[in-house]
Amino acid sequence: MISGTVSGLSMLCMGVSAVVSFLIPVALYLFFRKRCGASGKAFWTGCGVFVIFALVLESAMHRLVLGSALGETIQNNILYYALYGGLAAGVFEETGRFLAMRHVLKQEHSIDANALMYGAGHGGAEAALLLGLTMVSNLVLSVMINSGAAEKLLGSVPAEALSQAQAQFTALIETQPTEFLLGILERLLAVTLHLSLSVLVWFAAAKKGSVWLFPLAILLHALVDGAVVLCAQHLSAIAVEGVLALLTLCVLLIARGVWKRHVHP
Repeated sequence: MISGTVSGLSMLCMGVSAVVSFLIPVALYLFFRKRCGASGKAFWTGCGVFVIFALVLESAMHRLVLGSALGETIQNNILYYALYGGLAAGVFEETGRFLAMRHVLKQEHSIDANALMYGAGHGGAEAALLLGLTMVSNLVLSVMINSGAAEKLLGSVPAEALSQAQAQFTALIETQPTEFLLGILERLLAVTLHLSLSVLVWFAAAKKGSVWLFPLAILLHALVDGAVVLCAQHLSAIAVEGVLALLTLCVLLIARGVWKRHVHP
């Protein structure tokens, strides 16, 4: 039984989050293309690497590891889970980034702005696919709840999945409208992080003697993701975003220093 409806303000916030998430990659693409002369190939390569290495390969590993006896141990210990999740994201995404920049974008190394264009594709695809599609799905479910169609849907859900479906509907009803907007802040910070990491890996792949920036990118990525997982267990959502902002700023400053060292020595 579903009790309550999703407010119009909540649905408006979902819609705003969805629109912004789809606009982020478009705006970044146009900016780097027109302002910096960056290659469209770098953008689409970033999109493709995110899908292949994060959504396909990393997700496949999670299903294998977390579905095993070892996975049960990892999931029952938040520290292990944070370390595992952070390292998995760092290794898969940064390895994909490095391979793409070293081989696929080898002919694009003459324009360093392609590092930023790649990051726009990688982070932009993540924003559109994770936040954008989630908000669209939430809007569809909200309409179903408010129209009464969700009750009929629950009647056809298998017993083993019924509690999970009910919890999802209840969460949409009870979540405060402004919380749906937090996703925008999170995606903007994530895109900034991807732009920064792309700078590090770009010079690791393109410049001799700078390959050490590749493992540094893995460690920084793992640190940020792991810290967010740990903080989410003890802090409010807005406080977690504050931690993410601070860590992202640190990575941004590192990337800025690396950029200045290689582009404007």
